[in-house]
Amino acid sequence: MKNENSIKALIQLIDDPDEHIFEHVRDQLMSHGTKVISFLENSWETDDYGLVFQSRIETIIHDIQFNVVKDELITWINSTKKDLLEGAIIISKYQYPSLNEEEIKEQIDTIKKDIWLEMNNAQTSFEKIQIFNRIFFEKHSFKGDSKNYHSPNNSFINRVLETRKGNPLSLSLIYSIIAQSLDMPVFGVNLPNHFVLAYLDEKGIIPENKKESQHGVLFYINPFSKGNIFDRYEIDAFLENLDKNKSREFYEPCSNSSIIVRMLTNLIASFQQSGSTKKVKELTELRNCFGLTL
Repeated sequence: MKNENSIKALIQLIDDPDEHIFEHVRDQLMSHGTKVISFLENSWETDDYGLVFQSRIETIIHDIQFNVVKDELITWINSTKKDLLEGAIIISKYQYPSLNEEEIKEQIDTIKKDIWLEMNNAQTSFEKIQIFNRIFFEKHSFKGDSKNYHSPNNSFINRVLETRKGNPLSLSLIYSIIAQSLDMPVFGVNLPNHFVLAYLDEKGIIPENKKESQHGVLFYINPFSKGNIFDRYEIDAFLENLDKNKSREFYEPCSNSSIIVRMLTNLIASFQQSGSTKKVKELTELRNCFGLTL
């Protein structure tokens, strides 16, 4: 009770015209973490202290939620597992702090079950991907958002699952998460200006003396083009068109950390276009959490 009274007393001082007093009040409130958010929200709704008061409350709530996202991301970076779905959810919490994690997992599980029902061990890798593509792109209607390509929502997994539209990275991310849960060796490939997937040759289908086998990949998949299947020679041509060297990193799977960094980079570019300076600064701060861990 004493703690509650202390929090409420601090909230009453939020609209103090003295900037130094406000900064002290802000720091004190933020030291309590997420438990003060309900008090702040209630005060925003019931106390009529004007626009400055409401604006400062909104800023404090956002700053608390940002710190939570940053702490969760640092924990994810330092973990040995680095679960890709978990990483994507953490990034989505930056924009949607109240998102329902279980709902996201249930939506993904539903798609997984629909694909699993049509698969069997007798099918080839190519046949499995054809089934996967039919369920993912036709039944569940996922597609690349070429109209609003740079929209931030195309990078947040909850919004992509809701709208069924995304950019190359987000579609590849969801596709690979589901594929891997079905024991399909499908992993992200970090191309310049694009993102695709590689189906690994885990069973040694390609003879070792074949040139195609040097990267251990059976074939590549482009989720932004409804799962179009292609080979390494198309990557060769793509890189030549961009005047890029044919580095191994453009043919082989990248780490989950690299995928989340790419997601943050995409978001930074999106918010730069819309002129959201604060979001660019915060997302850059989140990306900097990776430091030299990649």
